[in-house]
Amino acid sequence: MTTLTVSGRVAQVLSSYVSDVFGVMGNGNVYFLDAAEKQGLRFSPVRHEGAAVAAADAYYRTSGRLAAGTTTYGPGYTNALTALAEAVQAQIPVVLVTGDAPTSGARPWDVDQTAIAAGLGAATFTVTRDAAGAITRQAVEYALTRRTAVVLAIPYDLAALEAADEVLPAPQAPKVTDDADGGLGQAARLLAGARRPLILAGRGAHLAGAGPDLRELADRLGALTAGTALALNLLNGEGYLGVAGGFGTDTAAGLMAEADVVLVAGASLSPFTMRFGHLLGPDSTVIQIDAGLQPTHPRVDLFVSADAKVATSRLLALLDGGTAAEAWRAEARRRLAEGPGHHQGSAETPDGRLDPRALATALDAVLPERRTVVQDGGHFVGWAPMYWNIPRPQDLVMVGTAYQSIGLGLASAVGAARALEDGRTLVLASGDGGFLMGLSDLESLIAAARSAIVVIYNDAAYGAEIHQYGSQGLTEKPMLIPEVDFSGIARALGAESAIIRSLADLSALQDWTDAGAKGTFVADCRITSTVRAPWLSEWMKASQAAKAAVAG
Repeated sequence: MTTLTVSGRVAQVLSSYVSDVFGVMGNGNVYFLDAAEKQGLRFSPVRHEGAAVAAADAYYRTSGRLAAGTTTYGPGYTNALTALAEAVQAQIPVVLVTGDAPTSGARPWDVDQTAIAAGLGAATFTVTRDAAGAITRQAVEYALTRRTAVVLAIPYDLAALEAADEVLPAPQAPKVTDDADGGLGQAARLLAGARRPLILAGRGAHLAGAGPDLRELADRLGALTAGTALALNLLNGEGYLGVAGGFGTDTAAGLMAEADVVLVAGASLSPFTMRFGHLLGPDSTVIQIDAGLQPTHPRVDLFVSADAKVATSRLLALLDGGTAAEAWRAEARRRLAEGPGHHQGSAETPDGRLDPRALATALDAVLPERRTVVQDGGHFVGWAPMYWNIPRPQDLVMVGTAYQSIGLGLASAVGAARALEDGRTLVLASGDGGFLMGLSDLESLIAAARSAIVVIYNDAAYGAEIHQYGSQGLTEKPMLIPEVDFSGIARALGAESAIIRSLADLSALQDWTDAGAKGTFVADCRITSTVRAPWLSEWMKASQAAKAAVAG
């Protein structure tokens, strides 16, 4: 039997679950990275430790396969905390392999990493010489079954020591939650009697593979369908209304509000999805199917704890004959055809810069059709889901929205680029503020991507703050950013690029795409800060109403 170190045992067990590791090398993980190389794991270096977790997170969202991030102890670990919190909040399985204080006790520069992780909601699994393999497997299975991020810690004084021999059973496939608790019969009766049924799918339905069954159920019922942003186009077809929430059209939202029975599958019903309480009408009956154990929103009237695919299959078996909803789709078609869609933007703006809506529309025609879109957080975040063709749920990756952070876009693009295996072009959409936060990993993306386009919505400001607080009369000085020449930076790092001041300037991107879209192209798009995104207007209105209610 080959002798393995503790780090070697960790890498050996991880190799049964992951093929890719992202991170920054340091004292605390250098032995692990050496062992990972020997196990055949592909290591993609990033330039900031926060990118290690964000890249692994985006790799999973893009491919559905687990990946690992890795950092050293101490400052390397604390640098990764924002991305770790995002993965926990978004329920993304990620394993962070990190160094930790020696078993002999903390050194002056050590911090209580386990306590810090617990504060973020992440469990820490600290390996030992005797059970390095078993603990590694326990950590991975915990991440997969609970859909969360975990920390796998290797104490510094154990990393290079010989590990004990272990006999580990073969990994077990995660169990499918299918305890329907008798509620599906009631759900079937409610849906069968509905005159205006709506099926709303979330990322949980996509991950469960429930899309085709939900689509069949919708057709059987004559139901309208919609999705959260992370289940975009999962239920596309007859009666599809698009995204539920601030990225959708007012016409579609009006139809959703008139639904009498709403089946929610694998969606948490976040405030954004629910339009801050205005998505569904007050008299609608809400049925939620989720792998969790309890409803995720007070509007839920009937909750079924079940795997979305298993439950939908059972609902199909329970429904016999026609339903009462035949006219619902015809009415929806008429109203969608007559109602306004998304505003197409203006040719002129007060400051002469590009209208982001017109830019987004023009970009959709220029970007390669086979695309996977990664988004940073920021004011611009709705333009891609609103204006771009994004065919599949896994083709929209939004790392940062769960934790309301910016600056993780470039890191996420690295992970998504490594996950793409079918010739698709990665498209990163970012604001200038978030892009500057993660700027060091532009080099990582250029190294990792076969074909990538970076679209920077450059308004020389933190746009969301300009609209939220500048509009209230607060000083805008801290909200402004000196206009950065991202095109020049991109060229210095080996990418092709152009400054986009007019829609005609997109010809440079079109030429690059026509030439094969090889490498990385950075489009530094100079947009106006005078156009407010609909989702932000909705948020601001809800916030003002909440403050008024408290004051009253």
